Amino acid sequence: MRLIVIGGDAAGMSAASQARRRRGPDDLEILAFEMGRFVSYSACGIPYWIGGQVDGPDALIARTPEEFRKNGIAVHTRHEVTGIDLDARTVTVRDLDAGRDRREGFDELVYATGASPVRPPWAETDAGGVFGVQTLEDGSALRAWLDTEKPESAVVIGAGYIGIEMAEAMINRGLRVTLVERSAQPMGTVDEDMGTLVADAVRGLGIDLRTGVTVEGLETANGRIAAVVTDAGTLPAGVVVIGLGVRPNTALAAAAGLPLGATGGLRTDLRQRVADGVWAAGDCTETHHRVSGRQVHVPLGTHANKQGRVAGINLGGGYATFPGIIGTAVTKVCDLEVARTGLGSREADQAGFQYVTATVESTNRAGYYPGATPMTVKVLAERGTGMLLGAQIVGKAEAAKRIDAFAVAVWNRMTVGEMTGLDLGYAPPYAPVWDPVLVAARKAEDKLRG
Repeated sequence: MRLIVIGGDAAGMSAASQARRRRGPDDLEILAFEMGRFVSYSACGIPYWIGGQVDGPDALIARTPEEFRKNGIAVHTRHEVTGIDLDARTVTVRDLDAGRDRREGFDELVYATGASPVRPPWAETDAGGVFGVQTLEDGSALRAWLDTEKPESAVVIGAGYIGIEMAEAMINRGLRVTLVERSAQPMGTVDEDMGTLVADAVRGLGIDLRTGVTVEGLETANGRIAAVVTDAGTLPAGVVVIGLGVRPNTALAAAAGLPLGATGGLRTDLRQRVADGVWAAGDCTETHHRVSGRQVHVPLGTHANKQGRVAGINLGGGYATFPGIIGTAVTKVCDLEVARTGLGSREADQAGFQYVTATVESTNRAGYYPGATPMTVKVLAERGTGMLLGAQIVGKAEAAKRIDAFAVAVWNRMTVGEMTGLDLGYAPPYAPVWDPVLVAARKAEDKLRG
């Protein structure tokens, strides 16, 4: 039997590794094709490498192609799969360095091509100094530009997770930074009131945050970026980082006739199977949201690793299913931590829920203990049932990881009433006697009763 894996990062290599654990080389031959030079790395760590908090690129690599090869997985970097023939059970592969094409047969196929950055027409340019941060190669190119060209100003376009993290990285490197966002607030995955707290923190770093602003084009000079043109004026820039989100990279799958969902991601069953002998995992797929009941596209390394593992177990002769997601995510803006899980207000409205919200101000530790800092916690609870629909947290030290308690509650469909009795850890250095998680649940329960 021969397994071909398209894509050499989290999902693809997790699938390959799990399949290899269960089936030896004499039973299953595994070939993995990756367009880039690196496999199995942490793209989420790129902003922190750019900003100087962590080393790279080697520190961001979990496992090298050589390590996979020693384990019986034939990894081919700088090889792009350009076509899939499901009837003939073959793929067309281009060796990007040699410029040659060849066909490879397969019995089983894992499609794990990830996601592609959103690039509007105005972003298409050959000028130097314009970057995305999707891959380790992107990070290397951006680092090289910053080190050699030494720009004084940066414009970051898009104030989502990546945009905010990259804006902070540029500030850490001493650049003047403008962060441009078309929406009325940064971090659109949290509610507007919580986004206002994020905006205040971003501006507190010295970043010029401009919301409600639409980018219209780029100005270049002598083959280099010179400025970003917006509907509110022109912004000089020695480097531009585009962080407008990503879309499932499914063009190859669509051309082969594989089914796509409403999000544009590949549609799989619970075992990550797309069709007979074809599996998919990671950012190229859509998945089931356990609260809204909808199919969603949430590109995160946590999901990619889990889905790849599920696909690999099934390929190896075992049995596993992927249970869906609830949208848990965390990030930081300097010393401010931002977290969310479940549904926000907009998502709850779209799903048709009737709900109450409760927002509380508390502290990460007992108020009298040194280092106590404020945090804001917001929860959504369904009217009638009291089920926790979602939660958001904005605060400083030890704020973000409190979202995990809410995530477990959302996952298990707990009510806010049940949450008020949770036996959470308490000591003055770690929490007030009433943890912010419990205070928020209690306030939501009071609103439901009222």
